Amino acid sequence: MSLKELLPGKLGYGTAPLGNMYRAIPDTEAAATVEAAWQQGVRYYDTAPFYGAGLAEERLGEVLSAKPRDAYVLSTKVGRVILDEPEEGARELGEKGGLFEHGNPNRMLHVWTAEATERSIEDSLARLRTDRLDVVWVHDIAQDFHGDQWLAKFEEARTGAFRVLSRLRDEGVIKAWGLGVNRTEPIELTLSLDEPRPDGFLLAGRYTLLDHEHALQRLLPMAQEQGVGMVVGGPYSSGVLAGGTHFEYQEAPAHIIERVTRLKDLAAKHGVSIKAAALQFSLAHPVTAAVVAGATKPGRIAEDRAALNETVPAAFWQELRAAGLVSPAAPLPHGA
Repeated sequence: MSLKELLPGKLGYGTAPLGNMYRAIPDTEAAATVEAAWQQGVRYYDTAPFYGAGLAEERLGEVLSAKPRDAYVLSTKVGRVILDEPEEGARELGEKGGLFEHGNPNRMLHVWTAEATERSIEDSLARLRTDRLDVVWVHDIAQDFHGDQWLAKFEEARTGAFRVLSRLRDEGVIKAWGLGVNRTEPIELTLSLDEPRPDGFLLAGRYTLLDHEHALQRLLPMAQEQGVGMVVGGPYSSGVLAGGTHFEYQEAPAHIIERVTRLKDLAAKHGVSIKAAALQFSLAHPVTAAVVAGATKPGRIAEDRAALNETVPAAFWQELRAAGLVSPAAPLPHGA
């Protein structure tokens, strides 16, 4: 089954914010947001142990455990094992330092071996209060977390997590597996392997209105040729395309703010919401199976659904291309 056939609908809910990303979110607000996603018809939910050291999985599981399990698709990630002991000192998170400082205080092991992968899945099932996972992503084996050591981490995952997840898929325990990363290179390397291939990948922040040229050069042609699907994470580029101030999980620099201003001015000229432009751009590539957008306020989910269904005139996309705000190689909606 392809990723497009597996995922129900084009819009998923990404739960990183439920891990208290950037700020501490009350439990009631988190639960109301997940419930709002359900009420808006969202049936694909993506999470990870990394998000608040298990907090996002716990909060998601609390709500979804009351829903029919066959009615939704659930993905989580492997690569972090959460321990029943507090973290001592600051977490070492590469470029993402401090991202979940308001999450659970538990210590996390960053490990992609076969044993750790199996333990991670068992722990996630418990936190999510479910008996099965549909998709499992191998999380963050990339430069942004590991710098020059990323290839060593990739090799650990190749001989560990990749093989475990391939076996679980072949046994029917899970339906699909792939990589969940913020960089294109680990996915390109995986697609070049002779070993069992992934079913898809979750690429966060690398196929958005603000950042897509690199993915178009090698990764997406490889994926299209091999029939591998993509879930686009972070379609709002950490929030800066949706009224926020973050880009790449940090305060947006001046040149990004300037580009966002140009995008918003052009959208306003055509009566288009910037959220609609962002979501529909990411979905226009034939490799894209779905987008997952995060939210911590219930009303944001309705905005995302409306943006997905908004009519965007072809003239907007044509002017976007003419202004050099998207790559000449990027597919646009309706062939604009």
